[in-house]
Amino acid sequence: MAQPHLLAARCSNGELVTALVQQHVKRVAALQAPVLADEDPEPLHQMRVSMRRLRTTLRQFAPVVVLPSGVSDQRLAKSVRRLGMARDLDVLRERLDQDLLPVLPDHERKALKPVFRQLRRERRIAYEHLVDVLRGSGHLKLLAGLQGWLRQPQFTALGDEPLHRWLHEWQLPPVLELFLHPGWAVTEAGTQAETVHDLRKRIKDVRYRLENLRSSGGQQHRNAVGQLRAMQDLLGEWHDLEVLAKAIDNQMPRSLHADLPQLGLQLQQRRDRCWSSWREQAAKLSSTPARRRLFEALRREGNHHRLVAMCPAIPGRVSMRMAARQQRR
Repeated sequence: MAQPHLLAARCSNGELVTALVQQHVKRVAALQAPVLADEDPEPLHQMRVSMRRLRTTLRQFAPVVVLPSGVSDQRLAKSVRRLGMARDLDVLRERLDQDLLPVLPDHERKALKPVFRQLRRERRIAYEHLVDVLRGSGHLKLLAGLQGWLRQPQFTALGDEPLHRWLHEWQLPPVLELFLHPGWAVTEAGTQAETVHDLRKRIKDVRYRLENLRSSGGQQHRNAVGQLRAMQDLLGEWHDLEVLAKAIDNQMPRSLHADLPQLGLQLQQRRDRCWSSWREQAAKLSSTPARRRLFEALRREGNHHRLVAMCPAIPGRVSMRMAARQQRR
């Protein structure tokens, strides 16, 4: 195998995609046994991230790859959703147990016992569904299809194109679309919580796409990726607190604020802090000068071919045209 990092001028679109897919598939396969053992929540978290990154990679470079019939975005999305159900419950339970419980009075801690029981029941059900998916034929065919593709990758004509000639196309469109999302204009979440949640998912998707194209320079580019991650984290925490508040409210005889006033206050204060920080950061990043700096940084890096990507030489890669000739034979 070649050196793990080659200059973009020596790297093709297909080589980059193959390296990224190989990295994520290897990680998912290695995590299968620890996730099924369910002894530690971290492998589940890592598998979910790897599956999300794999899905983003295949969507980002869809014009490049020719995938087998068993591999589809819908199949990946189903696996990610099942992983997400169990992982989200782990996050809610950890946040409640580790962050909030220590600051509550004893009588409110006792009142939360039924909530913890309900979270455990829901987590058990989510885990059972997760096991069904990971051991199911659909997920196993998905992994087998990707592993088979890695043994002999197939591409469209774009796969043989030098990566540096297509940097603008891989980077700029998703960033431009991101700033057109209506979530940036939401100043009070209220009934628009779903719009804000969708923006968080879009931010994460764009961050993954930019991280797929790692740069050897461009401090502004790296700063922007860091800002996207920080903003994603803020919206993620805000969303978790929203979901947790609603889940507890549904378990209370009267309401969260009536039965657990200290917990209700803590949740509200933390949500308000997250939202205030988010609005401050969003105003900065979505401002005209900040957008222009980011766009200019991406254009400049693409023009100067400064990208360094994971592009090992993958034997046996086959373009769509070559595959067609082989089939005719």
